[in-house]
Amino acid sequence: MIRNILFISDHGDPLAPLGSEQAGGQNNYVRQLALALEKEGYAVDVVTHWNSMDTPKVEYFGTSCRVIRFAAGKHNFVPKHEMYRLIPEFFEEMSQTLNFKKYDVVHTHYWLSGLIGSFIKNKWGIPWIHTNHSLGIAKKKATGKSEALRLLTEKMILTSADLVVVTTPSERQLIREFITNPAPIKIIPIGVNEAFQSERSKITVFPYFAFAGRLQTTKGIYTLFNAFDLLIKENPTMDRTKLIIAGGSESCILRKNHLPKSRKLRAAIEGFEHRVKFLGPQNQHQLARLFTNSVATVVPSHYESFGMVAAEAQACGSPVIASRVGGLQDIVKHDRTGLHVEHNNPVQLSRAMSTLLNNPHLTKKLGQRAAAYARQEFNWSVLAYKMSELYKGVANETKTILAGD
Repeated sequence: MIRNILFISDHGDPLAPLGSEQAGGQNNYVRQLALALEKEGYAVDVVTHWNSMDTPKVEYFGTSCRVIRFAAGKHNFVPKHEMYRLIPEFFEEMSQTLNFKKYDVVHTHYWLSGLIGSFIKNKWGIPWIHTNHSLGIAKKKATGKSEALRLLTEKMILTSADLVVVTTPSERQLIREFITNPAPIKIIPIGVNEAFQSERSKITVFPYFAFAGRLQTTKGIYTLFNAFDLLIKENPTMDRTKLIIAGGSESCILRKNHLPKSRKLRAAIEGFEHRVKFLGPQNQHQLARLFTNSVATVVPSHYESFGMVAAEAQACGSPVIASRVGGLQDIVKHDRTGLHVEHNNPVQLSRAMSTLLNNPHLTKKLGQRAAAYARQEFNWSVLAYKMSELYKGVANETKTILAGD
C-alpha cells in the first residue's frame, strides 16, 4: 500500500509567504495537495531550494508532511531563471540525504523539478508523475519569448514521465499540440483552501476591485492599472471606488501609505495613487476577506495554466474578470461565474469592470453562482482522493512491468 510520496518543487517553497518573490499558485498547490493527501493517509516530503537563512533545513507542516531544503551551493535567494545551473548539485545533495527507496511515487512540479524527477526515475525506477504548473509553449504564445532549453526539456519530461497531471482541458490540449506522443495525461483541477469556502458576511465600506498575485507584467498588473484609470475617468461619480492589490514582498511596499517602492509601479498609478492600495503579501484568511468584500476579483494574466486566484475568489462568492487565456478559460465560466476579456486589453477590461460596478444585481448573481461552482469543482478532499487513485495506478503498473522483467 502506498504511504510515502516525494514532491519536488525546487523553486517553489510551499511554506513561503504567498505573494512574495517566487511564491504563488504552485507553492500553494503543493502545500494544499500535501495536506489533503495527509488526510488520505500519506506522508509527504517536499524538496525545495533552501533560499533563506531564516528557514530551517527541515520544517514540518500538518502532522505527516515536511519540507526538506537543499542549498545546492547557494544558500540564498536564486531567481527561477537561474536555477537550472544548480540542478546537478541539488540532485547530488538529495541523493546523499534521502533514501529514495522509501518513496512509492515521485511527483514533480514545474519543468526544473521534472528534470530532477527524470534523474530519479532513471537511477531508481520509482514511479514518476509530473505537473507543469506553466508551460514554455504557453509563455511563448503569450509573450513571444521562446526559451529553447526549457522547451526541449519539457518535451523530454512530457514524453518520459509515467503520467502527466494537468489542471484544465486547455492545458491538455496545448500539450497534445506541442508533442506528438506525450505520456498519458489526466485532468485533476486544483482545490481551494477551506479558508476560502467558509461562510462569511459581506461587509463593504467602499466598492473596490481586488487583485492578488505577483506584481509582474505577465500577471497583467499594468493592464489592470490602465483599465482602472479608464474606469475612474469614465465613471466620475464613482469617486469612492478603489483598487486593492495583494502581493509582492513585505520589503517592496511602503507601509506608511500602502504604495510600492518600485518606480515603475508608482509611475503606472500616477494621478490616481490615492485610489490604489497595496497590501503586500496576505495569508489565506486575509485573502478570503479581500475577495469576499470586493465588487469583483480581476485576474488579467497574459497566460495562466490554471489560475488559483480565480478559483479562490469564486469560492468566496466573488465574480471574476479574467483574461481569456489558458486555464482561466475553463476555471471562470463567462456570464455564469464571471466575465472573460481579451488579455492585455485595458479598454475591454475597463468595460467589464464598469459593467459589474454599475449592475449590482448581475454582480450578486454571478457571485452566488461562482460560490456554488467552486464548492463543487475545487474540493481538495475529492481531488486528493482522485490523485491517490492515480498514484496507486502508476505504482501498480510499474510493479507489473518490473515483475515481467
